[in-house]
Parts: sequence; C-alpha cells; structure tokens
Amino acid sequence: MTSQPQLSTTPAEAPEAALRAAPATPGKAVDSTTDMLESALSAPPSPTTRGWWRLLGNPRPKPLLLGFLGSLLLAFGGLGAGGVLVHDPILEGTPLAAWRFGHGYDLAVMVVYLGLALVVWAWVLVGREVLARRAGGRAVLTNAALWMLPMLVTPPLFTRDPFSYLAQGTMPLLGFDPYGGGPDALPPGPVLDNVHWFWQDTPTPYGPLFILIAKGVVSVTGTNMIAGVLLMRAVMVVGLVLFVAALPGLVRHLGGRLPVALWVAVANPVMVVHLVGGPHNDLLLVGLLAMGSLLVLNRQHAAGIALVTMAMAVKATAGVALPFLVLVWAARLTGPQRTRIIKAGAAGFGVFLVVFTACTVAAKVGLGWLPALSAPSSIVNWLSLSTGSGELIFNIFSWPIGGLPKTPFITVTRIIGGVALLVIGVRQWRAARDGGADAVRRAGIVLLLVALLSPATLPWYYAWGMALLAGVAWSARQMQIVIFVSCFLVISYFPSGEAALYAFGYLLVVMAGALVAAISLRREDPLRLRTKRPERAPAPAPRELAGAEPQA
Repeated sequence: MTSQPQLSTTPAEAPEAALRAAPATPGKAVDSTTDMLESALSAPPSPTTRGWWRLLGNPRPKPLLLGFLGSLLLAFGGLGAGGVLVHDPILEGTPLAAWRFGHGYDLAVMVVYLGLALVVWAWVLVGREVLARRAGGRAVLTNAALWMLPMLVTPPLFTRDPFSYLAQGTMPLLGFDPYGGGPDALPPGPVLDNVHWFWQDTPTPYGPLFILIAKGVVSVTGTNMIAGVLLMRAVMVVGLVLFVAALPGLVRHLGGRLPVALWVAVANPVMVVHLVGGPHNDLLLVGLLAMGSLLVLNRQHAAGIALVTMAMAVKATAGVALPFLVLVWAARLTGPQRTRIIKAGAAGFGVFLVVFTACTVAAKVGLGWLPALSAPSSIVNWLSLSTGSGELIFNIFSWPIGGLPKTPFITVTRIIGGVALLVIGVRQWRAARDGGADAVRRAGIVLLLVALLSPATLPWYYAWGMALLAGVAWSARQMQIVIFVSCFLVISYFPSGEAALYAFGYLLVVMAGALVAAISLRREDPLRLRTKRPERAPAPAPRELAGAEPQA
C-alpha cells in the first residue's frame, strides 16, 4: 500500500487489455459503478444460478471457504497467541488455558500463521478473478464479509491497543484527564493490568470524539474487558460500513473499478486482520473520511467537511484532507480563484469549528490532546522512512566509531522528513487548486506520505491514504505491489502485538512469502512446481490412415 497509484487512468497491462476487449460472458460482466450501493454491488446473474447465491454475486466457493477457514484458524489461534487478557475469566480453569502457555502457545502461534496464509491465498485467488473480470463487486464483498465474521469475536490480533482504548474511556469516567497523564493513574484492576507496558504512562493521542466513544463503551461494559473489546469492535465496524457505502461513488469520481477497489481496500488482509481483527480506531477514521470526501464531490460540501472533521476528532491525521476538500468546494464558486478559495476556506472553517467544538463539549474534555499528539513519536521503528533513515545512518557511523548515541541521528532525520512532508503537501495542494476528483486523489497521496514520513508509523496507518486511493485506476502491476506490501504489513508485528521489525531472519521469510503471493496474482505456479507432461495426440488406426472404413 505504499505504492503510489498513477494520477491519470493507467493503461492496463497486456493480459488485462485483452480481457477488456473480449466480450463479457453472461453472469461474468462487471457491475457498473454508480452512486447507489445496491446497483453498484450487483452483478448480472448467470442464467444457471438461482436464489440467494445469485444475490451474493456468485462468488467462487474455493476462495470463499478457504478464506473463511483461515479466518476461523486466526480466531482460534488468537485465543492463545493474540492480545489475550492477563487473567482470562473464561479460559482459566479449563483445558483451553494450556493454549496460552508453553507448547500450547507455540501451537497457537502456528495456527495463527496457518490461518493468515489461507486468508492471503484466498485474497490472491479473488484478485485473479477481479483482474480477469470474472468477479463483480458483490462477489468481492461477500468474500470479505465472510472472512471478517470470525474476526468480530476474536481476541485482539497483532495488537493490544483495544485495552488502551478502554483505559482511555475509563479515565474521564473516574475523574482523570486522559490528556494529562496515562492509564497508570487508574486504580489496579483488569483495565490497567491489560494495557501494554509501553502505553501505561502515555497521555491519550486521540481526539474528543473518540474519547466520547470510549466513555460510552466503558459505561456499558464496565471492567468486563471481553465485553469491552467486542463492543469497541462493533463501534469501529461502523467505519467499515461507511467505507463500503462510499466506495461506489468514489470509484465513479476517481475513475477506477469497484471490484478492484473492494479487493484492494476491503478484502485486504490489513483490513480483515488488523483493522477489524485488531480492532483499531483508524477504521472509524477511514469510514468517516471516505464518506465525507464523497459528499464533497457530490456537492454536499458542508456535510462532507463535517464528517471529515469528525474523522479528525477521532484521529488528527484526517485533518490533512480538509484543505484539499476546500479546493473542491472553491472550484464550484464564482469569481477569481483566490477569492473562491478564501470564501470556501472561511465556510469550511466555520463548519469545522462548529462540529469540533460540539465533539469537545460532548466529550467534556479540553484541547490537551494537541500536545499529546507527540506521544506516538516515542515509537521507534523503521516502518517510518524518516526514523528508519536515522537508524541506518547511526548504524553506518557507529560501526567504525562506536559509542555514539542514536537519538540525535533519529531526531535530525525526523526533522528532515517533517520538512519534506510539509513541502510535498503544499506542492500537492497548489497542484490541486482546480478542485474536482484530482484534489481528492492528491489528498490520498499526501495521507500515504504522512504515514511514510511521520516520526512513527504502524502497519495500519497506510489505510488512511487507501481510504481515498482505493477508488483510482489500478493496473495489474500495482495490484501486485499492493499484495507484497500488505502481506508484509500484516506480519510486521507478532500475533501478541509485539513488533517484529527487528527479527530480520523472520522478516526475510515473510518478504519471500509476500513476493510469491504477489507473483501468484498473474502466474498460477510462481515457483514452477508443477510438472506437466506434453500431451500426445492419439495415433490413428491403420485402417483410418488408409481411408478404410473401421469395423463395427
């Protein structure tokens, strides 16, 4: 997902171009991309298909069931290897408690990775169908929905963030300022016990709307961490619903294909495993951002900016898109360009001020979250290009010299990365002054660069830009890059939520598997393991060679 889709419609590569030229067979035609979700997600049914299977888009059973099996294995393995509770009131005292310790834990980890491999395999198979135009949007969505079902009830996978969310919702309910200190201010108990040690003393870096949501969840579930995680996930899935509902319209404006957009962003293992299986509040950001951008493109400017403001009130990153959406609004006004931009900017700021103030007042918090935005910068990993560059330069200089501190190197490269991001963002904004869909595309590109150049990056951050870029035209080569990067991002953390970015032997194996998966999109046997004997034509009988009539 770090690949940058082309801003203009890219010619498809030769195999796909040939498929486009070929006439569509009944039941295999791709659905049209209209603003109406039902018509956009429906594919013309096959005459031989009846009933509910046709309503699901006639998905191929193999990837559908393969991905579902993988998701079930992920959920079952997650009971022992995922972000499990310190003291589990359900598993403790049962035979399944052994699933969390010793050899049982090792077996659970193996089950998780087996399930993940099956989900990726199923995703690639669906990608082949989409690339060949044999699967419509409804079929892709059916696959993704079935794969996500077990994720709704699993423990947190590849993260422990939901426990931090619950702690951040508990703090204001008990009279603590979530922006003034970390969860370690809470009294001992299941809420504090399950917060990852790294975030125990970290103020909340999220906006007032998310604090309001977290407070609401905790007010219902109390200290029941299992119920809290399940309800938090259900609230985050609202973002997924908004995202899926917005995609058809975004595709129509941005020039892509709906089945490809759904495959790239919804059926993607990053969405299935990290954003839903996590869950992460970035999922709510993605839905609000996508739907808000669509409303602006559809001339509902104030409503769209209100939704994107709500996304920013969940996580500040969404605010990057607001200046670009103002340009879309400005392009539809009359007068000189500068005057139009000032008018649209003033109106947009007014909407922003009203919505953000309402979220802040409803959450009963102040603006302390602004200085708390620096909290994630305490994460040091090379998924961030600026941080990774600092680590690389430090290692180069410390090898012959030794004894050098690492922090100055990382600080300098992070400053350089921040300046580069600012310069690129301003240039992209200036290039988007004509508004329209191009402004939304450029907003998606800048959001991707924010994830890449920020001081700290986590695998699911790349979903920010993909919320908008999923709707552009993707070539087969770019789809392969999406597979490679997505597979790497999913497994760059261990199932328990600990970072795996410095286990380099492990990462080499992961990248090799990701490369095979990417090649498999366009080649059924990427490792050339099949041995196919050349077919021989049957030798004709002597009578037939002589033209004699064969005997009865």
